[in-house]
Amino acid sequence: MVKNKPINLVPFRHLYPFQSHYMKLGTSLQYHYIDEGNGEPVVAVHGNPTWSFYFRKLIKGLSSSYHIIVPDHIGCGLSEKPGSDRYPYTLKNRVDNLEEFICRLGINTGITLVGHDWGGMIAMAYALRNPGRIARIVLMNTAAFHPPHLGTQRKKLPLRLALVRNFTLLSKPAVQGLNLFAYAALYMASAKKLPQAVRTGLIAPYNSWSNRVAVFNFVRDIPMKPEDPSYALVRATDSGLSNLSHLPMLICWGLQDFVFDLAYLNEWRRRFPHAHVHSFADAGHYILEDKPREILFLIKNFLKNNPVSSCN
Repeated sequence: MVKNKPINLVPFRHLYPFQSHYMKLGTSLQYHYIDEGNGEPVVAVHGNPTWSFYFRKLIKGLSSSYHIIVPDHIGCGLSEKPGSDRYPYTLKNRVDNLEEFICRLGINTGITLVGHDWGGMIAMAYALRNPGRIARIVLMNTAAFHPPHLGTQRKKLPLRLALVRNFTLLSKPAVQGLNLFAYAALYMASAKKLPQAVRTGLIAPYNSWSNRVAVFNFVRDIPMKPEDPSYALVRATDSGLSNLSHLPMLICWGLQDFVFDLAYLNEWRRRFPHAHVHSFADAGHYILEDKPREILFLIKNFLKNNPVSSCN
């Protein structure tokens, strides 16, 4: 068995001062999460290659008035990082984990879901399984549907992602060996230069081959054809989104995102015309790094103006 390399939190601990919590899920895999504050529950779901560190400013800004809970997916952040032989890195398992986690926390109603990147897909699939538990939805540069149509054809996967997904003989050594996917995101996902401590924090959990298994498999799991393992769940989520149309929704979008671009934002607008949408021309995929104060302000106002008692 390959031993996972320890993660050094010291260089960025001042940015991430939260107490860690762990829950054993499924076959006793350690699921790490941050649990701060009291009040109405807010559950934030990250994507790839981020982790709970990405939501640090949201945690600090909301925990004085809300109960904010931010898990790390298996293989990510401070959660256990099993090999693919022990844990199938598929969308279904991500949703299963989130569902078990929230159920075991005993949170049954009034949940505000926050989703970013592939975390939006996971969060919305969870919401469709548990619609009665959800009060509000906040989305940032994400999708919960198949790529939108551009004319008569679906939008294609960007070349950089397609290369990782489809050419594993080259991409696996690059992603798991050299960590190029996570490193590239440090410079391509934000519209501004990130401080060194932030770059260190974002990439810290992915410090060895075995610790990067989820980063690689997240991309490998993007379904493009009906025979792909996660295609059916994405299709079901895609077709079921209208069942969540009654819920208040806030969408915050960085327009300098080469993956979740304007076509994806327009698809969200089409499906949820009532949503409160705020886009930022000078923000990228890591919108919480580019516009943390603005996003926190918008979320606070959204929560205040859509009280849980009036959401269901």
